[in-house]
Amino acid sequence: MLGKYVDGYVLPVPTAKLDAYRAMAREAGRVWRDHGALAFVECVAEDVKPGTHTSFPQAVKLEPDETVIFSWIVFASRAERDRINAAVMEDERIKQWHEREPVFDGKRMFWGGFDVLVEA
Repeated sequence: MLGKYVDGYVLPVPTAKLDAYRAMAREAGRVWRDHGALAFVECVAEDVKPGTHTSFPQAVKLEPDETVIFSWIVFASRAERDRINAAVMEDERIKQWHEREPVFDGKRMFWGGFDVLVEA
């Protein structure tokens, strides 16, 4: 174990709302970094085709007018991740999101926390 910890997530975003998602992600990145995250990365699908058994599009039940977002946040450790995520959830910049129109369907988002196994 290298000591770092990563939260990864995948979600569908309507292509018509991609600019709004980008703005939200930029703001989120600032918030997470302000609280101590080491890195915050958001990627939009460019080459993700449906697979025979599973794939990014299938995992989020992608609709024709949507794209897949693949993202991760890097932390120094699991303990730091827990501390930072708790602080982020109390941050007023994040609390304001609950008053906005949703940019994506959170029910089709999936995520998890991972110990770093290899970093090259």
